[in-house]
Amino acid sequence: MRIALFSDIHANLPALEAVFADMDKQNLDAIYCLGDLVGYATWPNEVVTEIRKRKIPTIAGNYDEGVGLSSPNCGCAYKTDTEQTLGQQSIDYTNLVVTEETQNYLRMLPRHLRVTFMDNSDEANKIEMLLVHGSPRKTNEYLFEDRPEKSFLRMMEEAQADLLFFGHTHKPYHRVLPYEHEGQTRYRHAVNIGSVGKPKDSDSRSCYVILELTPESTLTNPESIQVQFVRIAYDVEKAAAAIENSPLPNEFAGMLRTA
Repeated sequence: MRIALFSDIHANLPALEAVFADMDKQNLDAIYCLGDLVGYATWPNEVVTEIRKRKIPTIAGNYDEGVGLSSPNCGCAYKTDTEQTLGQQSIDYTNLVVTEETQNYLRMLPRHLRVTFMDNSDEANKIEMLLVHGSPRKTNEYLFEDRPEKSFLRMMEEAQADLLFFGHTHKPYHRVLPYEHEGQTRYRHAVNIGSVGKPKDSDSRSCYVILELTPESTLTNPESIQVQFVRIAYDVEKAAAAIENSPLPNEFAGMLRTA
């Protein structure tokens, strides 16, 4: 079973098109989107159209929530007054250009998806996968890589998640977290899938994840659950130029170039 997961497109159509072109070569069994389809770039309606065209199961990101409700607040955590001002211009622009159809779609997106993998011959091999945007608790909670292991494990136990996939920080990582269960060492997997349209890890290429599970995959063998980060080059200049030719701040174009 090969499953692709992607997130944080942020209205960057050239990036999404490049990622879809790569996914089409990957012999995938399923694709999931973890939200933040809109904001910061110029193609919110087109991005939504492409995802709906492919009938990809999608959850709401914090930006999708804000735009779906016509809110002036995207739920983002800006650190400076300058970031706040730029962010306000982004959501104001997005609220202005989205169609009613796009807005209604964003408003009705679910907040999480759960997928259960089970070997019918042995229920002990059940694997629970939970897909969220920020965290199981809040759409806009940031789960950074340096979060204490105990905190991760407690949160995942409360959410009944063996595999937790999320985005929001735009910084990809995979943490394997050991814990004891009935005298056995088991492992939970916390995976930030990065960003398609607005990377923040000093790599301007789009990022998505392929999860590979086999009949031998088990929580007692961490290597039996494979997570691959896929980086895809796209036409950054096309996306940056579109921003510069729009009412959006030019700073967003620079962010795409420098990640």
